[in-house]
Order: sequence, then C-alpha cells, then structure tokens
Amino acid sequence: MTERPGPAVPGWVAVLTGLTALGGAAAALWRARPPRTAELPPWQWAALAGCAVVAVVAFGGLTRGRTGSAWVLSLFGRYRGSVRRTGLVWISPFVLRRRIDVRLRHWRSEPIAVVDAEGSALRVVVLVVWSVRDTARALLAVDDHLGYLREQVEAATARVLSQLPADAFRGDAPTLRDAEAVGDALTRMLAAECRPVGVAVFSAQPTRIEYAPEVAAAMRRRQIAVLDAKHRDSVPTGVIDAVDDTVTRLTTRGLVELDDFERQALVKDLTVAFYTRSGGPADPNQE
Repeated sequence: MTERPGPAVPGWVAVLTGLTALGGAAAALWRARPPRTAELPPWQWAALAGCAVVAVVAFGGLTRGRTGSAWVLSLFGRYRGSVRRTGLVWISPFVLRRRIDVRLRHWRSEPIAVVDAEGSALRVVVLVVWSVRDTARALLAVDDHLGYLREQVEAATARVLSQLPADAFRGDAPTLRDAEAVGDALTRMLAAECRPVGVAVFSAQPTRIEYAPEVAAAMRRRQIAVLDAKHRDSVPTGVIDAVDDTVTRLTTRGLVELDDFERQALVKDLTVAFYTRSGGPADPNQE
C-alpha cells in the first residue's frame, strides 16, 4: 500500500455546479407557477429532484484543505487515495475522510532506561525530528503511527547505546560521549525501522545521557579515581625531566662542581622538591 492522489476537484467547480443546479430548479419552478399549469408533469419532478441531488452533492462535498495536513479517503474499508490540496476543495461526500498531519514535527522522549556496553544503567533523553511521508501507510498500516514511532525510539536507543561504554575508563576507546556519532547511528536505525509505515525520520539525537541514580555515585567515584591515576602517572615523568634539566644546566655552565655522591644528593633533593610542588607526596618512595 502506497500513497496515491485521491479523487478531488477545486472547490470553485463544485460551487459553480451547485449554483447551476439551484438555478435550474428555480427556473423549472418559475415555469410551473400558476396559472400556467396546475400540476407539474413527471419529467419536471424528475428534473427538480435531479437538481436537488446535484446541489446537495456539490455543496455537501466542499471542505477546506489546510497547509501541512492531508485527507486520507476510504470507501467501504478500501483505500481510495489521499488529497493534499489546500484551500477550498471538493471531495465526494460518500467516502470516509480522515485528516492526518504531514508537517515537520519534533518529539522529545521521556528518560529511557538503557544499559551501555559494560552493563551500566543509563537514562537517555532523545529528540526526534520526523514527518509523515506516506499518508496511506501511516494511517492504514498501523493503528497509531505516533505510538509506533515512540516504541521504535525506545528499541533503537537501547540497541545503539548498548554497543559502546558511557565512559572510557581503560584507554581512549570510542564512547557514548561522542554525541554526533551516536546520533548518526540512531538516526539511521530509526529511519530504517519507520520507513515501512510511511514515517520519515530526519534526526534522532540524544540530548542527555547520564547514569541511572542507583549507579551515578559509584560511576562518579570511578571517574575521579581514573583522573587521579592519570595525573599521578604523568607527575613522575615531568619531575624526572625537570631534575635532569636543572642538574645539566648547573654542571654545564660551571656553576657547581659535583662528584658522584654530591650529584646523587642534589638529584634526590631536587626530586623531593619538584615532586612535592607538583602535588605528589613529600617522599616519592611513598608511592
């Protein structure tokens, strides 16, 4: 089932037809007024009835087409087409008309419970930009295309976010903090799932990714521990470089003359001083 144009004509045609029918009926009654004839012949009664039927059908089928919406027509349960005309339009009054919104729309989800690649519980809010592309499929292929979209958002979010960890505690691996990559993957998956029901998804972006309340405190402590470990790993290298540079400058410029014992003592004192200044313990051997 795919969308196709439904039977409809411009409204002015129906108005002109209805007025013509009313004019014909009025002319027939004028000719039959007394004393010209006391009783209308059968053919005039048939003409009056035909004009009345035409007028009722012409004016009864008039409707207003709105920008950003469409009419889906059906007759005895069978799809008859869709009308996207705007302004005054005539649609047969004998078909069932159902209006559907085809504007570009956005929907923000409630926090969705998912887990990342490491099994950590997350809460995610997703903003989806979408529109109805095929009115026949959107209205007739499913009971509620908006409800279908919401369910697919939850399913696609759970599948995409389960492929990566929320944070990289072990190296610089890809994480869910890369919002652009996660949004692109989510958009592609959601667009593929919603295409069969006539819904076009243009963008699906996670606006908030955070740990669930029951694990948020533990994850925060883990992040702090990782950052502290990285800092401590970088401190010894910087201290050694600073001590080596200082001793080299003192000796090459002839400011001091040191034997091996004095050189070792100076290196130790400088190491303690630089290491303490950089935020490490007073004695580097305490690490």
